[in-house]
Amino acid sequence: MTITAGELNRATLSRQLLLERAPLSVPEGVRRVVALQAQHPASPYVALWNRLTDFTPADLDAAFAERAVVKASLMRITLHAVHAEDYPAFRAAMQPTLYASRLGARFADAGLTPADAEELVLELLAFAGRPRTSAEMQAWAEERLGAEKKDGGWWGLKAYAPLHHVPTDATWSFGHRPSFVAAGGGPAPVGRAVDARALRTLILRYLAGFGPASVADVAQFALVQRGSVRTALQAMGEAVERLRGPDGGTLFDLPDAPRPSADTPAPPRLMAMWDSILLAYADRGRVIPPEYRPWVIRRNGDVLPTLLVDGYVAGVWRSTADGIEATAFHPLSPATWDGLAAEAQSLTALLGGREAAVYSRYHHWWAKLPGGGEVRML
Repeated sequence: MTITAGELNRATLSRQLLLERAPLSVPEGVRRVVALQAQHPASPYVALWNRLTDFTPADLDAAFAERAVVKASLMRITLHAVHAEDYPAFRAAMQPTLYASRLGARFADAGLTPADAEELVLELLAFAGRPRTSAEMQAWAEERLGAEKKDGGWWGLKAYAPLHHVPTDATWSFGHRPSFVAAGGGPAPVGRAVDARALRTLILRYLAGFGPASVADVAQFALVQRGSVRTALQAMGEAVERLRGPDGGTLFDLPDAPRPSADTPAPPRLMAMWDSILLAYADRGRVIPPEYRPWVIRRNGDVLPTLLVDGYVAGVWRSTADGIEATAFHPLSPATWDGLAAEAQSLTALLGGREAAVYSRYHHWWAKLPGGGEVRML
């Protein structure tokens, strides 16, 4: 079976709840979309506002406070919010990547070895049996390792150790100086061997939320080796279906997973910074037209808040004192502008109760956008 580029786009939107908002609880919604980028504290809130009916920030506050949804370093070694029951398998699947990245050169430069890390992690998790501030964790590292080793040691351990970020009274549950608590749920992973069962779980969850997808797409999402992904997919047999993609390559998906037609209507959306649909694929042309990618994904890794029009990135938005300012990279129809204005009204209400000027520290990128786009205050 061959699937077109348009059908791939609509499959992503459908599974990411972007064709129609869904009447789900916050934990159910997070589980459905697999994981929410959480590098900026506000982004999971904006992401769920785009996806769930009747969403309020207090709903996510409560889920974080109850640890039904947890925030931790996971896929691509960046902060994600995931359903608490998904965390153990996702973290185990990431073990080889975290081992290689966080116990590598910088850790070694501090005079530490992976064997040291395994011992230190046990002690660190015992210390973090109750919530600890970042300052307390760094003080622990200095006391345990000494002033010369604490920076490199803590840099490696804070992502490698199975730690959750602890919500505080910050505007979006988490401030820019995090607190931590041990994830719990059993012994910490050790070594760098692939946990085949955990990787299988992660791949199947990824396909449910983002498929159909290639080996490279799965590897990009999780930052795991393509060889490990390929081996896992080959071992799944009929649990996955093989499709021919638009470029003739092999894509994998769950049998009978929803794949709407390419002409399925896609409403406009105002997407969060670092929204998962912009980063979950090796081929980001599924959602971002190639000519727009450098404007949206900056060289330092910042991913701007985007306008999603007919399923594809069509511009960017920012919150100002006067409202939501939208910059379209190409002409949009009056009906599309009306739809964006309605979304902006709802988003302004959401932000107004918390942080009206959300993402303002990233406004310097707007001076680097190409000229010629249409700018409107919504």
